[in-house]
Amino acid sequence: MAMDYTSYVASLANLLAQQDPTQPEFVQILPSIIAYAEGRCYRELDMLAAEVRDASQTTNAGSRTISLPSTAVTVIEGINIITPAGIVNPDDGTRVPLTMQTRDYVDWVWRSSGTTGVPQVVALINDTTAIVGPTPNGAYQIEVIGTSTPVPLSETNSTTPLTTYLPDLFMAASMVFATGGVQKNYGAQSSDPQMAVSWEQEYSKLLNSAAAWEFRKKFQAEGWTSAQPNPVARPARV
Repeated sequence: MAMDYTSYVASLANLLAQQDPTQPEFVQILPSIIAYAEGRCYRELDMLAAEVRDASQTTNAGSRTISLPSTAVTVIEGINIITPAGIVNPDDGTRVPLTMQTRDYVDWVWRSSGTTGVPQVVALINDTTAIVGPTPNGAYQIEVIGTSTPVPLSETNSTTPLTTYLPDLFMAASMVFATGGVQKNYGAQSSDPQMAVSWEQEYSKLLNSAAAWEFRKKFQAEGWTSAQPNPVARPARV
């Protein structure tokens, strides 16, 4: 069942035996609980809902350095160059998927900046820049595909992919932090030293099922389909 910010706060307070969700100590720690839970879930799951495409950057003729999106894409999964009509395809713009390589490879194969053309390979230099080879001979649109970090849950952003699709996992991750002993106790239940361990175990179980779900949604599950993994119907070993 999906949650929103209000129902999340109410459920969290109830699990922590916190009768008053407006208590200053609870309100103060709440953003840290959300940040921990979201950060862990997004890092440990490859969610389809977090996939994005950003085409805000372009190449500069004569420069092998390209700029990457500074905020839209957290983990880059692929980069395309989109050529204008007449460069590769005389009828329409064409996507040229760049092959990921190391900086050493690009430096060695395309040592001269005078060797220009439509880029074919790319090497990431840091979080904001990359180099391509050969050096672009024109201005091409850069399409970056990858995973984003959605806007955090808050009073002004009442739902997220986690509260919509995986509210149980998100709550379990929240309780791992909230009962971990790094913050103020909120009631008798939160004083149980085994509570954080129990929630960690619950989170781990939910994470496994959530990961299988995400694989199915991306057709990366049983036989590269959306089928549920089946421990019985396994293909014969060749």
